[in-house]
Amino acid sequence: MNISLEAEQEQLIQAKLQSGKYENAYQVIVAALQLLDERDKHYEQWLEETRKKVAVGIEQANRGQLTDGEVAFAKLREKLSRKGESLQ
Repeated sequence: MNISLEAEQEQLIQAKLQSGKYENAYQVIVAALQLLDERDKHYEQWLEETRKKVAVGIEQANRGQLTDGEVAFAKLREKLSRKGESLQ
């Protein structure tokens, strides 16, 4: 397989090689592919969990178990303010 890289990508690989962590471009690419695979696995897990949460929410809504939007946002603001963040 032949792959053409843009100049920015080649520069990134060269920078990684210069860091001394990798011996050759192949090692850099393998590490990048491993990270991509790991990210995809996390995404799939997140997606499945989110789908389950949405399904639970839909079931609750169908049963009339709803929270007023203002109340929900107030709870979120409170939770964020405890973390030192603000929701505007």
